[in-house]
Amino acid sequence: MSAPIAHGGGITAAAAAFGGRPQDWLDLSTGINPCPLALPEIPTRAWHRLPDSYLVDEARRAARDYYDSGEILPLPVPGTQSVIQLLPRLLRQVRQLGVTDGRVAATDDKVAVTDDKVAVTDDKVAVVSPTYGEYARAFASAGYAVDAVDDIAAIGGQYRLAVVVNPNNPDGRIWPAEALAALHDRVKSANGLLVVDEAFGDTDPALSLAARAQDLPNLIIFRSFGKFFGLAGLRLGFAIAREDILARFEDWLGPWAVSGPALSLAASLLGSDVAAIRCFLDERSAALQAALSAAGLRSRGGTALFTLVADSRASDIYTHLCRHHILVRKFDYAPDWLRFGLTPDPAADRRLGAALQGFER
Repeated sequence: MSAPIAHGGGITAAAAAFGGRPQDWLDLSTGINPCPLALPEIPTRAWHRLPDSYLVDEARRAARDYYDSGEILPLPVPGTQSVIQLLPRLLRQVRQLGVTDGRVAATDDKVAVTDDKVAVTDDKVAVVSPTYGEYARAFASAGYAVDAVDDIAAIGGQYRLAVVVNPNNPDGRIWPAEALAALHDRVKSANGLLVVDEAFGDTDPALSLAARAQDLPNLIIFRSFGKFFGLAGLRLGFAIAREDILARFEDWLGPWAVSGPALSLAASLLGSDVAAIRCFLDERSAALQAALSAAGLRSRGGTALFTLVADSRASDIYTHLCRHHILVRKFDYAPDWLRFGLTPDPAADRRLGAALQGFER
């Protein structure tokens, strides 16, 4: 098994290394709405009983309307990480895609299982990179050859599965819907699957392929709930795909995979007016940009939920901010990068700005 990936968060470890109480740190290391919504009332029965099917159905209908997925009812999952880790299993079992009847036929040809890994003679996976590292790790740990490609134009019929994060994390790169639809058709021609991760897509719904998913049978879309609504601790996401693929995920996750309170919140919040959330995130993003610009830091990209900075002094800036109990995201594969999440309010803007101005250039 490959080594764990260092993600954003980790305030406890940072406080242990640089001092202070974790709750007093300013955590800018994640791409999450910094001001979680006030929670609507959750019925007592959602806490008291195992989640019944009506709760799942309500959440799925709300997700369908919110994501505009047409006839597809998105599947609630306990965080999209849970289904990322199921993708190698899906690829292992799904060897041929019956596109005429929309069903998956599983065969066992060219697959050998050894020591809990899968040695696949001709199946390769493409991950548009750099991006969220758990995709490559999940497939590599399962024994698949993973190619990191920098452009979807490099992906063709040689790949059994392709992964595109759109908008991308950490650089915010965007792929137009038409380009992704064309990629789907290339992958589908070789009986492959296209996974599009839209974890940061809520701030710009026009980028989403969800409305076209029912016409793209070999497409799987993952959506995050916690990032946009500021409720990452809820561990909730949605998968959008053909019914038979969603049925496999649901079976593998097992019964009651998503809690009743999470399903109740999803049904309420996905059915609410989110325009004010988008305005707030735009305001917070503008404030972050202003603080970074005032410190002479150059943006390399980002989304409404984070900004990626490129600077040769990134390691020193990271350490300096930690000494001021401010945590940002650094990258072992790109030592000149730092990712800054949103500050929650003007007081945090001033705190970040003062710390950056105090950095010795």
